[in-house]
Order: sequence, then C-alpha cells, then structure tokens
Amino acid sequence: MAQQATTGPTLTLTPAAVTQVRHLMEARRMAGLRVSLRKGGCVGLEYRIEAAETPAPDDIVVEQDGARVLIAAKSQAMLAGTRIDYVSDLLESSFRLTNPNVADSCGCGESMIFEPDTPALR
Repeated sequence: MAQQATTGPTLTLTPAAVTQVRHLMEARRMAGLRVSLRKGGCVGLEYRIEAAETPAPDDIVVEQDGARVLIAAKSQAMLAGTRIDYVSDLLESSFRLTNPNVADSCGCGESMIFEPDTPALR
C-alpha cells in the first residue's frame, strides 16, 4: 500500500508538540514521529512513539505546521481524534496523548482499553 497523506482529523498536535516534533526532525534528520499501538501493558494496548528515519509504505502521514507524524495504518482508526501534547517539567519531558476512543486505562496510565464502538474493534 502506498503512503497516504492527510490533513484531516486523524490527530492534532498542540503548539508545544509541533515545536518538539520539528526540533526532533531537524536535530535527528528524521522523517517524523511514528505513533502506533501495540499489545502490552496491564490492560491490553499501549502507545509506541519513536523516531522514524523513513516512512513505512503503509504509514498515514499527518503534517501540521511543519511537524510530521507517521501513523501505522493498522493503528489509524484507534488513534482518530487523538491530541498529542508535549509536556516538560523539572522531572521529565514527554509526549502525552489524549485519545477520545479510550474507555479505560490501567492505574499507571501506560496501557488502555478502547471503546467497543471504535471502528477498528467492530
């Protein structure tokens, strides 16, 4: 499958996330930030966020204000509507995802269960 570019509501980035993704793209000479879901954690699925040197053939490419996020095609439906923020404080800096499709998460917040009507779960 060929790469698909989108500017639709797949996901959005806050200004802080845009700044950080652009910084990473320039500093590491990467194609973008890859976001996907994988089995793991306490209750089922967890986010995987990593630097992407090149897009995978089936990645969905979301560009916002010069920041590029690559979404694994099989994760797209479960990430629809997600907002990515970048938070930095004295102890840590990290991307934080707010996903409207999540029904519940474990106590540590690292893994989640999705709403049964999420398109990928029907």
